[in-house]
Amino acid sequence: MNCQARQHAGLPPELVARRWFLKDCGVGLGTLALADLMRDRSLAVAGTADPLAPKRPHHPPKAKRVIFLFMAGAPSHLELFDYKPKLAELDGQLPPKELLEGYRAAFINPNSKLLGPKFKFAKHGQSGAELSELLPHTAQIVDDITIVKSMATDAFNHAPAQLMMNTGSQQFGRPSSGAWTLYGLGSEARDLPGFVVFSTGKKGPSAGNSNWGSGFLPTVYSGVQFRGAGDPVLYLSNPRGVDDRAQRESLDAIRQLNEIKLGAVGDPEIATRIASFEMAYRMQASAPDVMDISKEPKHIQEMYGAEPGKASFANSCLLARRLVERGVRFVQLFHEAWDQHGNLTKDLRANCEDTDQACAALVKDLKQRGMLEDTLVIWGGEFGRTPMVQGGNDGRDHHPNAFTMWFAGGGMKPGITIGESDELGFNATTDRVHVHDLNATLLHLLGFDHTQLTFKFQGRPFRLTDVHGEVVHKILA
Repeated sequence: MNCQARQHAGLPPELVARRWFLKDCGVGLGTLALADLMRDRSLAVAGTADPLAPKRPHHPPKAKRVIFLFMAGAPSHLELFDYKPKLAELDGQLPPKELLEGYRAAFINPNSKLLGPKFKFAKHGQSGAELSELLPHTAQIVDDITIVKSMATDAFNHAPAQLMMNTGSQQFGRPSSGAWTLYGLGSEARDLPGFVVFSTGKKGPSAGNSNWGSGFLPTVYSGVQFRGAGDPVLYLSNPRGVDDRAQRESLDAIRQLNEIKLGAVGDPEIATRIASFEMAYRMQASAPDVMDISKEPKHIQEMYGAEPGKASFANSCLLARRLVERGVRFVQLFHEAWDQHGNLTKDLRANCEDTDQACAALVKDLKQRGMLEDTLVIWGGEFGRTPMVQGGNDGRDHHPNAFTMWFAGGGMKPGITIGESDELGFNATTDRVHVHDLNATLLHLLGFDHTQLTFKFQGRPFRLTDVHGEVVHKILA
């Protein structure tokens, strides 16, 4: 075998031709073009397409990326968005017996009395949206958001309801909406994960990383959790004594072994492993840069309430914008702090102080950069809270029958409020939107027919919406 043949051994003919052209034809592009070509050499050699390459959806999308602000623990719609004068009037009285017929609560019993709203409400903006005094910053963007007061779900405990919201099922093992998005659209980020997750607040979400897992989809579509301070991913920095050359040689050796195994057994998880090693290597340069919010102008940091070097919800919102600017397809922020069975007045105020400014700033920032039009922002938790009291006189239990979420950009109709609950905020009565309908609408905005974006598993095609869901056209621009 001659020198040139040995150099190209193991490469498919199309790569041999390209390598010869770029290296030997002297067109001045060789080094740059070959570096880009060989970035995905491992997958090309193995005959496997890049699973994260951008893909075309079923129809032209309104949204190209998603930022999901997940208020884990379930915010009280009755204190934030859905003011009920009748509930205030009946404070301290027992609810109507017929209202509770067949109703299951997580902790309280049917003898629990009604609890009136704890905070004042006022109308804002040209849309006249009615919001709590706890949301002064959201009040500034009401004409840019879409409020849905008639959300409903099937689960009344945290982990099942979080899974329901994020995967369309109360059972573990299903792919998350972020994973489905990445599976359907791929990613435009070459040096960052396509699906990034942050978790702030008192603790992580009740359903853990299943909220952003890939389920039965290949694990390349899973969310990657970033930390708000220090290395964005653990062990991203090289240990002492390992320089870039040693690391590159080690990765090349591991890749070659993985390629041999992939060629022998064809397991897509091996291709995922190859891609993840290469992604981690590229992230060593890209991730620290994107996570450095000190590079943002001072007025932008102040708009969010962000502080460089300090992990916070505000920092995570600013980082979400920086990530989607760089092609990340789906960013999800979990803020687990909203489970007010007691101390509702004090803790809900603190929650809003931690999040309200940054959520509004994110919408404003995307809008001023011309990105809101094709970035879908989602705000909400896994369910609502009961009109009945828990914890003495200052708490509410879990409630799946009615709650509120809001949306911005990405093809949503701004400045409108749809849906109503009854006079006690107990049941959604007008324009009821189930979680399955929300997920169908999300996929529609991303360019997919939710009934056709499927993956075959255990002998049948699965989808995010299972066998349910209708697109909510009333909230679309």
